[in-house]
Amino acid sequence: MDWFKLSLQLNKFPIDRAQKILEKIQAIPEEHYETYLLEKQREIVDYHLKNNSFYKDFFGRESFSTWENVPVMTKTDLQQKLENRLTKGFTKYTAYIGKTSGSSGTPFIFAKDKFTHALSWAGFQNRYQWHGIDLNKSLQARFYGIPLDLYGNIQERIKDRISLRRRFPIFDLSEQKMEKFLKRFQKSNFSYINGYTSAVLLFARFMVTKNLVLKEVCPNLKLCIVTSECLFKKDRELMQAAFGVPVVNEYGASEVGLIAFEDQNNEWIVNSEDLFVEILDEENKSVPSGTEGNIVITSLYNKAHPIIRYKIGDTGILSGKSTAKKPILEKLIGRTNDIAKLPNGKVVPGLTFYYVTKSIIEDTGNIKEFIIKQITPDSFSIEYVSQEDFSQDQQQKVIQAIETYVGKNLQVNFERKSTLKRNKSGKLKQFISEL
Repeated sequence: MDWFKLSLQLNKFPIDRAQKILEKIQAIPEEHYETYLLEKQREIVDYHLKNNSFYKDFFGRESFSTWENVPVMTKTDLQQKLENRLTKGFTKYTAYIGKTSGSSGTPFIFAKDKFTHALSWAGFQNRYQWHGIDLNKSLQARFYGIPLDLYGNIQERIKDRISLRRRFPIFDLSEQKMEKFLKRFQKSNFSYINGYTSAVLLFARFMVTKNLVLKEVCPNLKLCIVTSECLFKKDRELMQAAFGVPVVNEYGASEVGLIAFEDQNNEWIVNSEDLFVEILDEENKSVPSGTEGNIVITSLYNKAHPIIRYKIGDTGILSGKSTAKKPILEKLIGRTNDIAKLPNGKVVPGLTFYYVTKSIIEDTGNIKEFIIKQITPDSFSIEYVSQEDFSQDQQQKVIQAIETYVGKNLQVNFERKSTLKRNKSGKLKQFISEL
């Protein structure tokens, strides 16, 4: 049975149509591809100008003239009630609704029409096939977090079962937990690993200390896919030695889907089928290939919600070998997370704090930005930008979430600020360890 396809169809995502459209896009010759992109860019702008009052106000002009005059949007621009941003004809019940992870420190809620969501998944499936992974048949070892409330946990585990995923929760990556992970690999027929870079790297280091190669204890293992954080050369080499399989780099974001994926030649191929990716300078002007700049993304098909010239919060460089049909991401800058080390020896990846921030995201636009800092092994500071101070109830909610996802008997201090300090690239890092 095609489990991946079934899971999408059960949620009324038209995956068959999406796969056919993807094949048609991929069949467009290189010499006509720039024309395809220009047509889709104009179409999506015109559509939202006619049907989305939020975007019409944001656009500030009556009609489309040139792409360079299309305004660049930031996450802050989208931090208002979702109902204000939905396109005419869509509701929370007829579109796919998601929350950004807040890994950049600026969370918000977004919407995709169901075809766009299916098209994004068709793209993932296509890229995985480059490396012999079939989402309908290949069993995934998933190094991610998971909701710990009863309803959310059960819901996620059902999705995992249908989608051929087996969860390796990353909230505790102590040596004792790693031993349990290893036993699961010894007993199961996993085809590939997929997870946050820092969590997968910790498991690879554990394998090295055990003087074991994972493929030797799990012979069906073919591939390791890492995402959400930077993959450095030495870390890749360590993982490949520890696992005995290739390690490939995925770059994506929940609000736009797949952004780039490494092929068999270790080239990071940018998704040019349903996205248009630009590299812009601080004045929102396009930079030459080989030059660092802000990554700005347009979702070419999303009719439920405008994601047009959207500054995602990362910086990167496009290769000089890039073409309209095959852009190549030469370098992604940023997206690293520290690791929290607790007094009891528990090791928690910084991205675990995504599951803390989820509990405080409200679709009100009240919380603008935040940073979580580990000051000492048992004390944390949350700096945030908001219209008003956290109430006692809000503070308690955050503390309870930290107790649930990170650990108990931890001190948490809250400090509201007018602005938060950014790094040299202008990116806000969600978690910082000062140990």
